[in-house]
This record gives sequence, structure tokens and C-alpha cells, in this order.
Amino acid sequence: MPTDPDLRHHGDAEVGDGLVDFAVNVRGVAPPDWLARRLRRSIEDLARYPDPARARHAVARRHGRTPDEVLPTAGAAEAFVLLARALTPRRAVVVHPQFTEPEAALRAAGHPVERVVLDGDFKLDPGRIPPDADLVMIGNPTNPTSVLHSAAEILDVCARPGRTVVVDEAFMDCVPGEPETLAGVSAPGLVVLRSLTKTWALAGLRAGYVLAPPPLITALSEAQPLWAVSTPALVAIEACCEPAALAEAGAWAAALGVERDRLAGELALRGLIAVPGARASFLCVRTPDALDLRERLRERGYAVRRGDTFPGLGPDWLRIAVRDRAANDTLLEALDDLGR
Repeated sequence: MPTDPDLRHHGDAEVGDGLVDFAVNVRGVAPPDWLARRLRRSIEDLARYPDPARARHAVARRHGRTPDEVLPTAGAAEAFVLLARALTPRRAVVVHPQFTEPEAALRAAGHPVERVVLDGDFKLDPGRIPPDADLVMIGNPTNPTSVLHSAAEILDVCARPGRTVVVDEAFMDCVPGEPETLAGVSAPGLVVLRSLTKTWALAGLRAGYVLAPPPLITALSEAQPLWAVSTPALVAIEACCEPAALAEAGAWAAALGVERDRLAGELALRGLIAVPGARASFLCVRTPDALDLRERLRERGYAVRRGDTFPGLGPDWLRIAVRDRAANDTLLEALDDLGR
């Protein structure tokens, strides 16, 4: 009998031992200099307890919200735990394939979870959502498929009264202009999660935030430990909402798109076929020998993310992060050496 996927397996488990990292979806190896300087200065305030006020106002300005619609969190992962603590769903549904922490957090809190598993092009079909589901979790763009769903389709899922819809937008800033974001939409039951981890190379800092109606923000804050988000993380949230930072992120997203499309084409020539229409900083590729190829790449010094731990995928899937052209070319050379 097949075993259930390991929901706690993530890309960081794939790296180490000097491997070149194509498994973790974090841009670069360190935050940019201007952000690193801000973080170093923030250490001067560590004797005081963290105050999230400035970060909340900065996020609110960025997305056209009010501060009482914003809750800073220790990354998006903490937000999933807070939602699992604060909500009492009767019928919780997670749309897969997607990041597995939403389901893991719900299960850890004792909530039964149903899966709606997309296939084919992995596009969202609102008609697949059970009508009586009162909690629905969706990724956009979705990890690991890199598929971008339309805002209109997600709002269609939100339309049912009494339903909470959580949209994980951790990779939305990979999309130039963010045309499908719901971060600026105030609607009953709509919850949007954002993360600074990927674009700004801050995985070790843990910085993100929730956007939701004020009553839910209050409930989440009551479920959150006191001072859960550190002063450096709050400084990072504020800094990355500034116009110059948003412009830098936009330029990176545009360049990413060009390189992602080139890499997808090169991988296809080697028999690794990516899910079409990728819009995030990674490609989800299919090849019959995926797990064997992953091991052979590891022997060559390259780490890629196995896909079989994502519900809805299987042993013939891999997730490959998009790096800069030079790094991507070294991976392609390794594949050539393996006869791909």
C-alpha cells in the first residue's frame, strides 16, 4: 500500500555536504547590502522588547490596508500554526499540490483535513471545492507547481458566506506587477499570507505577515506568543515595504522570468518537462526517472527537491530552483554529463 507523503519534508532537508543548492527557493545566499546594514543597526535596540507598530503601518501602506488588518509573524509558517490554533473549521480543505505546512499545522492542532488534488495543468477549479467547506487553503503562485491562479477564481472560492479562504502568497513577489495578488483586497473571510524569506534571503530571520479582517487579526494575535517577531525581523518587514525595495524586487522578478523560461526550455531538451506557465522562482518538472536522477545529481554535487512528498505529485516529479544564468548552466552541464 502507498504511504502518505511526508508533510514535514522540505527543501532544506535536501541540501548540505557541499551540495550546490537547487532545492531551496531562496534568492541568493545573503540579503542585499542595504538590508544587511539595516539589520545590523537593529541590534542596537535588542535590549528593548519588539514593537510591531512601525512594521504594521509599513505593510498597511504598501497594500492599501489599515494597520488593524496586519499581523507580523515569524514567517508564513508561524501564520499557519496561528490559523490552526485560532480557527475551528468543520470542514477544512487544502488544495494540493501545494506547500505542505498548512495541512501539517491543521493536523497538528487536531483538525481533520480533506484534500482537493489538482492535476493536468494544476490550475485552480473553484467547482472542485466542496460547497460546505468552511476553510480552504490555496497557494498562489503555488509551491511546488509554480502555477499562478487568477484572483477572480480565488474570489469565487471566497464568495460562499461563512467560509475562510487562506491564500499563501509567499512567492507572489516573483510575479512582475503582482497582477493576481489579493493582498490589497479587504473581504470577509479572506486571509492573505506574505513572506520575506524568498526574495530577500531571510530564511534564518523568519519574517512575514498576515492580512485579514480586523476580528481575525485580533484572534490570531491572541493565539500568538508575546513578542514572537524579533526586532530585526520587524525592521526587515518595514524596510522591504519601502518604494526602493519594491522597485528592486520588481526588477529581480522581471529578470527571473526571462531566466526561468530559458531554463525550462533547456530542461525540456533534456527530457525534464516543466509544468506550463511557471511564474515563481522554481520549476516543477516531470521525468520517469526523477528519484534516480536526483540521486545521480547528488553524486555530482547538486541538490534538487524531490516531488513525491507533495500530495498530488509522485516519484516522477522534481522541483528545481531557478538561479542566475551561470549557476543554472552548471546544472545543465551536470545533466549533460549524465547523458540527459
